Amino acid sequence: MGLSWQQGPLAPRAVGRFLTPEPLPERLLFAEPLRRRMRVRLGGTWIADSEDVVLLHEPDRYPVAYFPIADVAPEALKRLPTVTSHHDLGETSWFEVRGGDRTAPRGAWQHVALPDHAVELTDRVAFAWRAMDAFYEEDERIVGHAADAYHRNDIRSTSRHLVVRVGDRVVADSHAPLVLYESGFAPRWYVPRADIDESALTAVEGQTFCPYKGLASYYDVAGAPRGAWCYREAWPEVARVSDLVSFEPDKVTVLLDDKVLTLEPGQKVTPHGVDRDLDPSEPTRG
Repeated sequence: MGLSWQQGPLAPRAVGRFLTPEPLPERLLFAEPLRRRMRVRLGGTWIADSEDVVLLHEPDRYPVAYFPIADVAPEALKRLPTVTSHHDLGETSWFEVRGGDRTAPRGAWQHVALPDHAVELTDRVAFAWRAMDAFYEEDERIVGHAADAYHRNDIRSTSRHLVVRVGDRVVADSHAPLVLYESGFAPRWYVPRADIDESALTAVEGQTFCPYKGLASYYDVAGAPRGAWCYREAWPEVARVSDLVSFEPDKVTVLLDDKVLTLEPGQKVTPHGVDRDLDPSEPTRG
């Protein structure tokens, strides 16, 4: 997703390339000012509050927010003897994080032997996202990971002909699908339920969470396990695909204008659990 995830520009499987005469390093890290006030909450108390956060984009990782130590409550951090080594950023020291009535072992870290080219991270700490109660930009909670300014979703109407088959059975036939273009992903096609043989769909247990779209529910499709998914109540930014169904081209046959679609390399997602104590409908409320 975004700058360094999936097939983004800094990801190992980037779909494009930088037009330079010399090959770039296999791993490129990118740090930039977030330019948003970010706060961290643990145990019912604010443990960090800063307008000087640096966001680190690292290949195959979600963006990570680094706070100046001066903007973290002094009593919140207890340095541990644990020291690990980061592939690019050297020795990493770990902290126990305390807030209110909660303690998070190894809840934060700091790179303490940075190379000269990474001075932007000097005297900064990052907090383990799921170990904290919540992260906020101003007074609104953000979920999943720090917001990636390079990640976006665009949805377009189309009259192209989309057909879904399982063997000889036609499961969907539509001239009015929606196509969702998401950073780092190949286009995903969403079909109105009126164009689907819903007797072919069997809801299955288990949902996944997307910080940009909400909770996805899954279906077996005419016996093909988890061959389709749906955001029953997609978040406002992508509300147009709410309750539409998208089909996995590696599990069922999906034809677009008679051309069989295939799952592009690098398109598998890393399952992401819902943030601690998050009501999934919270981001839909003002």
